[in-house]
Formats: sequence, structure tokens, C-alpha cells
Amino acid sequence: MKRVLILLLALFTTAINAGPAVAETTLEKIARTGTLTIGTRTGSPPFAYVNKENQWVGFSIDLVEQLVLPSVAQKVGKPLKVEKKESAPATRIPLLTSNAVDLIAETMTDTRARRDSVDFSLTFFVTGAQFLVKKGSPIKGIKDLAGKRVAAQQGSTNARIIRERAPTAQLREFPDQPAAFQALAQGQVEAYTNDGIQLAGLKAKAPSPGNWVIVGDFYSYEPYGMAMRNGDADFRNAVNNGLMEGIDSGKFFEIYDKWFGPKGELPYPMTPEVKKFLIYQAVPK
Repeated sequence: MKRVLILLLALFTTAINAGPAVAETTLEKIARTGTLTIGTRTGSPPFAYVNKENQWVGFSIDLVEQLVLPSVAQKVGKPLKVEKKESAPATRIPLLTSNAVDLIAETMTDTRARRDSVDFSLTFFVTGAQFLVKKGSPIKGIKDLAGKRVAAQQGSTNARIIRERAPTAQLREFPDQPAAFQALAQGQVEAYTNDGIQLAGLKAKAPSPGNWVIVGDFYSYEPYGMAMRNGDADFRNAVNNGLMEGIDSGKFFEIYDKWFGPKGELPYPMTPEVKKFLIYQAVPK
């Protein structure tokens, strides 16, 4: 009996000394692995996509590699590499919460509801939802959707708004943009809704761009941010510092011009108002 009591006392003491397990922070994980793992897209040009040379490229990816990565590397005190994993509206939050990725860098809208599950960086792009339709379509905006078959991506803010504002539309959700566009091209749906800039990129990459028209005023406000796990302030600060330094130095606007300038992948001039807003975010508060 005495031996048993001594053994139990030893185990109890060991457990107390060990204390509760401390969760690894994102920066600790990155420092340990030497890798910043991002979730991004394969078919959302020009933000993130796989090009004809089978290279994973895009505006969001450039922002990570040229602005965020150096900031995070400086924070952890060692060189880092970027690993990319495919994400989509339905999978990106689970990828974060399961620690499969450290950062979502694509076309994710910063919303109040999503902030219950993840944190966001500062806004790096602003757009709004519209519709892609075949040339000559009677659909000109959200008011024309009654009884119409409309495609959206699963888990997108666009799908939620269509349910709320066009309840008689026949909403059909698809896992990604290529699948939604294929449904539109095959006549399974009459319109595809997404953020206007993404529709512009999709139209530009289509086999016959002239067959498609982007219609409707913005029916939503879509500020894009990079998402990360909740409550990890040190990592969020490192991400934001990289973006803010890029805005301050002008490097951010050079990257923007590469993809959206007059000679870019998809000409989409930045308005003075948006530029002023971006610069305001980089001002120390």
C-alpha cells in the first residue's frame, strides 16, 4: 500500500509540475517549420490562379511573397519560404482552424460574421457584387432575378445576399468559380454572381470574352482582407506591418499596377477614394 501511495504521489507531483499544455502560436509554428503556409485559389484570376505555365500566380500571392513574407521573416528572425494550398469559400475557415494553413490570401471578404471565427488583416482591395450573363440577357441587375437560375460559390457572401434580397431566385451553389462558369456556359443557370473584379477576370480569360457581359450596380460592399486564426495578435501585426510598409513605400501600388494597371493582366484602375482609404489604413493610429 505504501508503495502505491508513493507512486500516486509521484505521478501527481509530475502532473502539477508539467502544467497545462501551451498552444503553439502561429509565429512559433512558422519559425519551427521555416514555412508560411497560405490558402489561396487556383482559378480566381488575377488574384490567384494557375497560369498556362502551371505556375501559381496572382495579385494576392505577390502581396504575400513580396510584402508579408519579409515582415514575418524579420519577426521570427530567419529566412522563410511560402507553401500554397488550395482554398475555397467553403474550406478556407476550416483550413485555418485546423492549422492546415496560417493565412488565407485570395478574395475573402472581411465581414462581421466571419470575424466571429477568424481575424482579418487590413483591407487590401475593395469591390462589390455584380452578375455575369450571356450577351443579350434580360438580366440587368438584382431586381431581375425573380424565377431565374443563378449560380454562386458555396459559402460566399454573394450567395447569402441573394437568398435575402432575391428569395424567389433559383440559387445554385458551386464549389468554385470554374464550376459556376461552366454551368453558365452550358445553360444550366442564367447568371453567375460574384464580386465584379472576379467576374472581370473570368470574362477576360474566357475563350470568347465578347459573349459575356457584366451587369448591375454593386449590390454589396466587398472589402478583401487576409484571414488568420483568431486571437494571434503578434502574427496579425506582422502581416499588417508588411502590408502597411508596402503601402508607405509605394511597393503595394507597383504590385497593383502589375495586375490591374493599363498594361496589367486585368485593367481595373484604382479610384482616388480607394487609394486614399488604403493610405489611411497605413497611417499609425
